[in-house]
Amino acid sequence: MNEAFRQGMAAVPHLAATGIAFESVDDGRAVMSLAYREDLVGFADSGVLAGGIIYTLMDTVSGAAVFAALKTYRPIATLDLRIDYLRPATPHQTVYGRAEVIKLTHHIAFVRGTADHGDPQDPIAHVTGTFALKGSAPTPPPAPEGPDAPGTETTHG
Repeated sequence: MNEAFRQGMAAVPHLAATGIAFESVDDGRAVMSLAYREDLVGFADSGVLAGGIIYTLMDTVSGAAVFAALKTYRPIATLDLRIDYLRPATPHQTVYGRAEVIKLTHHIAFVRGTADHGDPQDPIAHVTGTFALKGSAPTPPPAPEGPDAPGTETTHG
């Protein structure tokens, strides 16, 4: 499973652009890393990574955890991802994103995770999220049929 994830991630352009790297995936859990880069800093004088790149890391690793829980590919979409920043990332250190699926239904995956510098007991941020699974959107009612249905107007002459 790890090699399939590694190959899948290599095909995602924004992961290459941001430097988000695959570390591991196993049974509804995933770990990814983000090496420190100056171009990802929020404020040059602080050297701290921008919050948005941490959010991107956590959204990506949470989605990877969902894929790992599904065992087979199904399209997913982030419905909600709440992130609580507990402290700034330390300049010049790699950030690790860790996520796990805590509940999987037919339509929704519930995920939680943390961002840290290698020690999950000392988190930078905590996330909770929900992901829609293919087929979770309500099916629209069938279109009306017959001579009075919208779009079937006739011109009488």
